[in-house]
Amino acid sequence: MKTTSLAASTAVLVIGAALLGAPAWAKLPPPSDEAKAKAAEAAAKTAWSGKVDAYKLCKSMDATAAQYYTQAKMAGKEVKPPVATAPCADPGPFVYTPPEAAPAAAAAAAPPAVAAAPAKK
Repeated sequence: MKTTSLAASTAVLVIGAALLGAPAWAKLPPPSDEAKAKAAEAAAKTAWSGKVDAYKLCKSMDATAAQYYTQAKMAGKEVKPPVATAPCADPGPFVYTPPEAAPAAAAAAAPPAVAAAPAKK
C-alpha cells in the first residue's frame, strides 16, 4: 500500500475545491420584474406573519398572567398589581399593496406644494 504525501493530497483537495466551486463564480442574470414583485410580496407576507406571531404570543402571555393572578388570589397569596404594558396590537388580515401603486396613492393624498417666498436682500 502506497502512502501519498501531504503536498499531493493538498493539491488534489485544492483542485477538487476549485472544480466544485467554479459554478459559484458564474454570473446570474438579473431577476425579472415579476420575480422582484413576487419576492417583495413574500417579504411583506413574512413580516406580517411575524406580527401575527407576536400578537398571538402577547395574547397568550396576557392569558397566562390573568390565570396566575386568579389562582394566586384564590390561594390567598399576596399579589402585587401587574405592570402596565402596551396592549396587544392585532395586525389584521394580510393585505399587500404593490410598490408601484403606493407612490401614486401617496402623491394623490399629499397636499399641494406651497411656493416659497422670494429671498430678501
